[in-house]
Amino acid sequence: MQIQIMAYQKQEIEQAIEIWNQIVEEGVAFPQKEPLTAQSGDEFFLSQSYTGIGKDAATGEVLGLYILHPNNIGRCGHICNASYAVNKRARRQGVGEALVKDCMQQAKTIGFRILQFNAVVKTNASALHLYKKLGFTQLGVIPGGFRLNNGTYEDIIPHYIVL
Repeated sequence: MQIQIMAYQKQEIEQAIEIWNQIVEEGVAFPQKEPLTAQSGDEFFLSQSYTGIGKDAATGEVLGLYILHPNNIGRCGHICNASYAVNKRARRQGVGEALVKDCMQQAKTIGFRILQFNAVVKTNASALHLYKKLGFTQLGVIPGGFRLNNGTYEDIIPHYIVL
């Protein structure tokens, strides 16, 4: 499968929020608790420094997406943060890796110098494996930093990479 990644367009909103909301509803990776609607999703995706949409080049189906934005302001404004969402039907097919690599390139183009993930949940083995493969550095462990849907707490592992 060839993955084509481009900037978010309003006509992709339904597929984009469906994928985003899958992650929110699973409750094991994103901090958000409320699903996006077409209106709130469009506003959310457009408010980012960049929202990338990964599509199957042959079919045009949206396979995943990412949001990219500053992690902080002022003297730390050169550090960015991102979140990735892959359609559960397209997982383990290289979509996540393509999204992260594109995100890193877009971040450099925008002028960010470091990409930092504040809250990689310890049980997210796929993400941890991918970030290690791509050369990210783990910053330690924050015990109980993420509340799962079932009310229990899981450790988070911040990561960064110099772009």
